[in-house]
Amino acid sequence: MDKNMVRKIFSVFFLMAMFLGTRSYAQDCVYTDASAFPLYGQIDDDVETRYERLPVSLKEVSRPDILRLGRKSAGMFIRFRSNTTSVWVKWAALYDNEQNHMTDTGTRGLDLYALVGHEWKAVAPVRPENTGLNVCRVIKNMEPVEREYMLYLPLYDGLKSLEIGVDAGAFIDQPAVDSPSTEKPIVMYGSSILQGGCASRPGMAYTNILGRKFDRVVYNLGFSGNARLDMEIAELMARVEDPGAFVLDYVPNTPYTLIEEAGEKFFRILRDAHPDVPVIFVEDPVFPRSEFDKKLQQEVLERNPTQYKLYRKLKKAGEKKLYYVSADKMLGDDGEATADGSHFTDLGMMRYVENIMPVMKKALGMSRHR
Repeated sequence: MDKNMVRKIFSVFFLMAMFLGTRSYAQDCVYTDASAFPLYGQIDDDVETRYERLPVSLKEVSRPDILRLGRKSAGMFIRFRSNTTSVWVKWAALYDNEQNHMTDTGTRGLDLYALVGHEWKAVAPVRPENTGLNVCRVIKNMEPVEREYMLYLPLYDGLKSLEIGVDAGAFIDQPAVDSPSTEKPIVMYGSSILQGGCASRPGMAYTNILGRKFDRVVYNLGFSGNARLDMEIAELMARVEDPGAFVLDYVPNTPYTLIEEAGEKFFRILRDAHPDVPVIFVEDPVFPRSEFDKKLQQEVLERNPTQYKLYRKLKKAGEKKLYYVSADKMLGDDGEATADGSHFTDLGMMRYVENIMPVMKKALGMSRHR
């Protein structure tokens, strides 16, 4: 038998095995559209499609870049409960984005967590294998016990569709535990870094880490390159019912002149709607490359003092419950916490969280956190 014939026979058997494996795979799994389960992370659910962050009311108001970025699902997650031994996910990304400084898993993948005791534990990321429709068995061989799950959505893409699969004999139902809690949500506004760049997977975006640390919903209003004190975003933030705190982390995108012109007006929209809610001002990180890029260094040296000046002005005017997070040591001093000299790696995300947590705990009146 010649080599060509052997190759042909092998190919036939391989295709048959793939077909039979696919059939078995499909028969073992039953999918439910994720629209059957609660979605967290939207301030207003009057949206054009389900997995968008911004309501349709902004469509005629906001800049095109803001609207485009608002279709990306950063900070949003699905909650469900099941006794399955395996979890599958079937999804189609909105844009099929790819970036040269961020993993596909962080950009357009998902991330599954399970509640173990009182703590959310990472189960496994949901990795995209191709463009278009993706099907992934996220985890297998689990004990068939009831668990609470949280599925984080893509940071730098949106979703056309999303289905969750469980064992054919298992149940999948609404969450039974209110975690993360919807009470006193934290509302965070900022740049590409706040949106999640460049976390390796959605669960490592610092807004999502903080949500787990504080066990409460965090609204992610990060807009890559476009946190420029747009007043309709302040108005959207002000619509949140009974917020726990506002975090203003817009400085990386905002020239110092714009902070001078619009910073107080943006703040006043929040303060007028919520006189007693803490507001936390955050400085621009001292990016590692600013040690060498003198233009960037100058921008940081202009922006941060302007942000602090605004904070001090408001304090002197009698404003209460104002807090400030300095850039000093935000990323450490080893230059190892970014993917490209600016955007945070997972290490950078964790260092940011460690830096802001004490201030947030004080602002929220918490003596401890989980």
